[in-house]
Amino acid sequence: MDTKNIFIRESIFDDCSYFAKWEILPSVTEFFTMDEGRTYEDSVVEFIDCKQDPTKMMYTICLREGSIPIGKIYMTRINKKYDSLDITRIYIAENQNRDKGYGYEALKLILNHAFISMHMERVTLDYMTANKKAEHLYEKIGFTREGTMRNSGKKDGKYVDLILMSMLRSEFYEKHIR
Repeated sequence: MDTKNIFIRESIFDDCSYFAKWEILPSVTEFFTMDEGRTYEDSVVEFIDCKQDPTKMMYTICLREGSIPIGKIYMTRINKKYDSLDITRIYIAENQNRDKGYGYEALKLILNHAFISMHMERVTLDYMTANKKAEHLYEKIGFTREGTMRNSGKKDGKYVDLILMSMLRSEFYEKHIR
């Protein structure tokens, strides 16, 4: 899966070192339900769990130039009976790679993969209520807000509200495939 600027590939074990480095950055963790103090071992356990669970997939976002990893996409709740999945985590890690459209490109690529290659009918995601950048990106790409899920996440021992959004295959095709 690629664009002129980035490509997405299935994550490999060596990516755990990137994930561990990124997932302690306040700019990454601020708006995810990841507790402070994540370790390399946490990244490895998540990676191994993902590889063993057919309802989960993990991808690494890379710059086309130099094949440098810059972010992560983690999908869960892949349900082939109901043709649905959840984009549980998507981020561009370091500030120098943000605000360049890579997040939009990555999200569009993974949606294309979900709706066309995987034949999904529905894709969901959620975000913390204070994450206005995510809200803007998700609305721009065509997600519809379904509502606020009260106390549905937990960060550093405190419950947080999350906004649930979804996109249907027909909506993706209408907006992105012509």
